[in-house]
Amino acid sequence: MKVLGIETSCDETAASVVDEGGVRSDVVYTQTVHTPYLGVVPELASRAHAEKLPAVVRAALERAGIERPDAVAVTAGPGLIGAVLVGLSFAKSLALGWGVPLVAVNHLEGHLLSPLLEPDAPAFPFLGLVVSGGHTSLYLARDVGDYETLAQTVDDAAGEAYDKVARVLGLGYPGGPIIDRMAANGDPTAVDFPRPRARGLDWSFSGLKTAVRTHVTGDDPAAPDDIAASFQQAVVDVLEDRVLRAADQTGVRRVALSGGVAANAQLRRRFTELEAIRAALPARSRCTDNGAMIAHAGRLRLLRGQRDPLSVTARPGWAL
Repeated sequence: MKVLGIETSCDETAASVVDEGGVRSDVVYTQTVHTPYLGVVPELASRAHAEKLPAVVRAALERAGIERPDAVAVTAGPGLIGAVLVGLSFAKSLALGWGVPLVAVNHLEGHLLSPLLEPDAPAFPFLGLVVSGGHTSLYLARDVGDYETLAQTVDDAAGEAYDKVARVLGLGYPGGPIIDRMAANGDPTAVDFPRPRARGLDWSFSGLKTAVRTHVTGDDPAAPDDIAASFQQAVVDVLEDRVLRAADQTGVRRVALSGGVAANAQLRRRFTELEAIRAALPARSRCTDNGAMIAHAGRLRLLRGQRDPLSVTARPGWAL
């Protein structure tokens, strides 16, 4: 079964074709219109999706060597409502015109299951750490569609904290890749930033972001590279801490990382070096939003008999 996946939940316009052999094509257009605003502008994102999506889908089909797929999978949420609607409406029109099934996919499930596309894919059950600009959550994945939320952020997502710290330091957008590069040249012990705790296994990154701002605006701040390294060290420390505690509580030692922050060099290195767990990581190109993860999750749902009507609606706050 060849499945076309469409993703438009935020600022990546993406389409991919996935079948039983893996990813046949994966096309992603990252919007640059938001750069001057140091953050995503929802209306501009929706317009850019509407402009670029037909060409992105056409390229995905051409690279896969097919004229039409056997089914269409599309992100129906969570995400920016206008952006999600662009992709969902386009996917509905394609499914109707081609006469093929449609399946609505939860964006977070796409991320969570994306490591299953890799050669070292974890077997169920596994712990899934989804960490990005909009989400930081830890799930116990028992099977496709059988997920338990173990932890989530009570305020800022980890990627959001990266962007806000980058803004405090006068850097560009998105902040994650910039801080990651700077941290490689800095001293992670230069500034003793807090490792915030929330209830249970939950995270809180707002206080860490505020601590960085207080340090930067105070007397004699450290060098920018050292601030970046110290901040990143704190983020990775608290992510690792909750995952290891969850592994102890559940007895599940397989951990799959996904989401944009999973491309972070220090995070990837730390988790692959841990002896207490076995970490699975998607390719860096599939950490950020992409169509392959949506096509893959949709294909797994289709194989289990799921079909959605053309009346299916966008769900911007869709919990996994």
